[in-house]
Amino acid sequence: MIKGIVLGAAAAALFAGCAAAAPAQPQAQVWVITPADDSCRTDIDLVGRSGQAAQVTLVSDGQHVELRFTKDDLPQRAFLPLRIDQKPFSNLMLRVDKPRQGAMVLSDETIEALRKGKTLQIAWLAEEPVSARLGGSEQGIVDLKTCGAQVTEQWKAQVAARQAAKTRRDAEARAKAVADEQMAAAKAAREAAEATKQRETAEADRIRQQQAEDDADRQRAAEAAQRARENDYPYRDPYARRAAGPSPWYEAPRAYGYYPPDEN
Repeated sequence: MIKGIVLGAAAAALFAGCAAAAPAQPQAQVWVITPADDSCRTDIDLVGRSGQAAQVTLVSDGQHVELRFTKDDLPQRAFLPLRIDQKPFSNLMLRVDKPRQGAMVLSDETIEALRKGKTLQIAWLAEEPVSARLGGSEQGIVDLKTCGAQVTEQWKAQVAARQAAKTRRDAEARAKAVADEQMAAAKAAREAAEATKQRETAEADRIRQQQAEDDADRQRAAEAAQRARENDYPYRDPYARRAAGPSPWYEAPRAYGYYPPDEN
């Protein structure tokens, strides 16, 4: 009785040790599709034999399916394989945005293998190969691409609407700028014409005033000259001679005994 209990306990301990040493099994994939602005995505969790975990993301815009991941020391580009049901499918990987982020556009053959496959394994993503079960992948890949197509269509419509609105705003702004420029040019022309008219009016006034002053000066000069002539020759006017009195010309002969005839 005691011996059986001891053997049973030893067997249980051995079973527990073997279970602890057994490699971790990949979990079944849950296809949760998450829409983004211009695409849809779903995450795939992979696990290694030691339990090391890694994650990749499938992203689709309806036409393409892209595998995205994060890894240290990624090269600028590389041609890397994915193993689906132990069969390799290689695709071109490009490093994007940041040094640790990579993106791989999957070929149609790779996508078809994902839809039909049962296990995805990636050897280069972590320190050891990691894998995930692809249960439900046939419908999951279809849903991912359908979601991506719908989201992308809406996103393109929004981009087109924003672009059309921007084009309309730009056209209105250009039209307003042209109208403002034309109004400013017309205003400047009116102001220039008014300034020219004012200058011409002022110049005409100045010329008329100058002519009036010149005429007045000439009139005054003529009057002064006339007065001077009258003062210099007072006897040309008989009435002026009478008013002026005896002339020295008449008086001079009188000094010699000559008397002019009576003026009356």
